Amino acid sequence: MSNLVARQSTLRCCIILLLLAFPSCATYYQTNYDFNQSFEQGKLEKALQALDNSSSRDYRKKEFLYLSNNGLLLSVMGRYEESNEYLEKAFLFGEDYQKNYLNEAASYLTNPMITSYRGEDHEHLMVLYYKAMNFLKMGKYEEALVECRRLNIRLQQLSDRYQSDKKYKRDAFIHMLMGIIYEADNDFNNAFIAYRNSYEIYQSDYPDLFGTTTPSQLREDLLRTSLLSGLQSEHEIYKNEFDRPDYEYTPSPGGDLVFFWHNGLSPIKAEWSINFVINRKDNLITFINQDLAFTFPFNISEYDEKDKKGLADLEVFRVAFPKYVERPVYYKEATISTRDTTMQLTLVEDINKIANHVLEQRMTLEFSKALVRAALKKVAEYEMRKENKALGSLFGIINAITEKADTRNWQTLPHSIYYSRLPLTLGSNEVTLSLDTGSGGQPEEHTFTYVIDKKGPMFHTFTSLESHSPSYRFY
Repeated sequence: MSNLVARQSTLRCCIILLLLAFPSCATYYQTNYDFNQSFEQGKLEKALQALDNSSSRDYRKKEFLYLSNNGLLLSVMGRYEESNEYLEKAFLFGEDYQKNYLNEAASYLTNPMITSYRGEDHEHLMVLYYKAMNFLKMGKYEEALVECRRLNIRLQQLSDRYQSDKKYKRDAFIHMLMGIIYEADNDFNNAFIAYRNSYEIYQSDYPDLFGTTTPSQLREDLLRTSLLSGLQSEHEIYKNEFDRPDYEYTPSPGGDLVFFWHNGLSPIKAEWSINFVINRKDNLITFINQDLAFTFPFNISEYDEKDKKGLADLEVFRVAFPKYVERPVYYKEATISTRDTTMQLTLVEDINKIANHVLEQRMTLEFSKALVRAALKKVAEYEMRKENKALGSLFGIINAITEKADTRNWQTLPHSIYYSRLPLTLGSNEVTLSLDTGSGGQPEEHTFTYVIDKKGPMFHTFTSLESHSPSYRFY
């Protein structure tokens, strides 16, 4: 009798868990559709209102995304102080994050969307990037240095966590950003070290991992800061390496405009599913997919012979996995110019490729967790069938409905980031940003005026939200 009561209690708990999972069956993009549409169309006030009213306020599951989306949106709107309040909370969330093991266990009977989203490694770096840029644009260099130190700690943690050279464990752009922050504070020696670290990573890691080459502006940064630091031997090495024997540096009267272009939108995380045929032998259920040449064994030795025979009716399992869907950029290249000088904005970070690589490097774990989830669901389904076949059938339907991948990610990040510097003069400076779609038409132009009353760097970010619709429409 006690076993029967225990089984009935287990069945009731499983049903409750599955019913709670129903709202999470849509993708993260779909559950926040109003916010995403408003943001993509540049209706920022409407997007902010939609974000405040959306399901992303569910702090049990999506706190990091709610905070980081608010921070990014307010930064684009020029509300830097408010932006940093949200970004600081997003940073602290990553610092204090602890797994809820009850939710983790429950996810194996439902789907991973019921767990709290921790955030990807590159997303936590981007929180600090936006926060540092907010401070730089406000002229608060000391506060930006604090974020620089935090970035350095995060990079060290990333390097310690992964050993393989094929892993995303070093970020060249973040090192370059640290150099920019140090240089803004006139710490040319540390700026040079950061630029040198960035250059080494661009040379060694980025070509193979992301297909990204060394930005031309970084070469200029290395030559300039090595000279300003008095590191003559290093300066000569880079002059020779970059074939710049006649390099000379003359400070511009009004300092430099440090310009970042945020181009397009980061990928959307969707899902894909595959079916597995089951081969049973020696107390193992082996999931086999011929297309992927993939096998995964699941031990059922703890179940009696009658249970194993019952599992023979289950020939195919549906399993869902996450995937990124790129939103191709609308603009292909850009320049910034004054009346006398034109500078090409060069690619420094391809967030689209980094996001895909980060997911790929843990796909073995994603496969394992998804297949264990599928097997446990089927075992629970069979337990129900022993008590009530109709209830077991219903449970099987619920299993299929709730089989979802985790489709959460920071979707308001740019597709890619570009950077360059432009010399300014004292007084009024008119700067033109030219955006080219690569289709042969006239570039789209935006004009900005900077009034400089003292020498020093000026920081500006420009966000282009335009992008092409992804070829995969079900996201």
